[in-house]
Amino acid sequence: MTSTTTSAIRAGVDTLRFATAGSVDDGKSTLVGRLLHDSKSVLTDQLEAVEHASRNRGQDTPDLALLTDGLRAEREQGITIDVAYRYFATAKRRFILADTPGHVQYTRNMVTGASTAELTVVLVDARNGVVEQTRRHAAIAALLRVPHVVLAVNKMDLVGYEAKGFDRIVEDFAGHAAELDLPGFTPIPVSALAGDNVVERSARMDWYGGPALLEHLESVPVGADPTGAPARFPVQYVIRHGEARHYAGQLASGSLRVGDRVTVHPSGGTSTIEGIDVLGEEVREAYAPQSLALRLTDHLDVSRGDMITSGPDVPALTRDVRAAVCHLADRPLRVGDRVLVRHTTRMVKAIVTNLTASGSAELHANDLGRITLRTAEPLALDDYADSRRTGAFILIDPADGSTLTAGMVDLSETAAAI
Repeated sequence: MTSTTTSAIRAGVDTLRFATAGSVDDGKSTLVGRLLHDSKSVLTDQLEAVEHASRNRGQDTPDLALLTDGLRAEREQGITIDVAYRYFATAKRRFILADTPGHVQYTRNMVTGASTAELTVVLVDARNGVVEQTRRHAAIAALLRVPHVVLAVNKMDLVGYEAKGFDRIVEDFAGHAAELDLPGFTPIPVSALAGDNVVERSARMDWYGGPALLEHLESVPVGADPTGAPARFPVQYVIRHGEARHYAGQLASGSLRVGDRVTVHPSGGTSTIEGIDVLGEEVREAYAPQSLALRLTDHLDVSRGDMITSGPDVPALTRDVRAAVCHLADRPLRVGDRVLVRHTTRMVKAIVTNLTASGSAELHANDLGRITLRTAEPLALDDYADSRRTGAFILIDPADGSTLTAGMVDLSETAAAI
């Protein structure tokens, strides 16, 4: 661990989870490597290993892309084939980076990496501009409701650091973003190879008045006001202490206080919070994403998978679910397939009753589409646009337990409560 990382942790600074995405050979691995190197987030032995590997390849300077391509098989092929997570910190913020592959056949990997990200860096080669995979990555960022998007136009050194080409790419991307209803994005011209506008602002692009990439990553707002979202508490464990029952789990959103009137879904039972324990200590109030244990004044039938909520803003209770999805498995998904739905801590049986995909009646690996499910038991759902935790689910193969599909609930198309 570097001294910068240590001091950041001691200071109690916040954490930004972000993902990178780009087409093959856009220089994404080099950008991430430059970010880690120039922010002094690389250990000495890691840098020495990269320098040694670079010399073996006949390169005079370190190939910073090797800092992210951690698997030997990836290095031999010269591509990144999986999501590589990196952890680093500056004096202002901690970072969790999901470096996702660029090939179209690994779209599902980007979905995995960006599903919990608060920011996505979409990389574009300044010579090629916006290409099909750029549009696909933007569509996934919009689908996953990633709050912040950076358009990093890379390899500016190969186009003479000229503003004209950069402006053209930004205009092209803006048009596509508007069609997707993508939130506002931040365009940054960079040269990962030379280090321009990655950690430090570049004097070679004096026409650009915005921040360097790291500067933006350090300043972009992180997280939401925990009191601004409705309280959602999926029960993970029921712990019995004599006659008392404690309901343990992680608060997905909002806050809970002793004395709050709560509802248990799907049963509809109501009670009052008698006590809250966090890390073995009694507290009066708890906020997402804290892990806690609740005690209620009434003896209700509460079990794993139930959702405890407070306030008038309750989730939709339904057995008919429509959602946007990305299919993750090699096995196709078809109408009539029987699956398991994993939503927060709840697992229910379901059947696929309808499915739409581009040019096909079934979903294949990496396909984006829409499905309709009929579940055996009701689910307490939020719109994915409102909550990325309680509006998301995964489909599981009941035969072998493998993950099939990632889903994002759209309540504007979800059937009325049963």
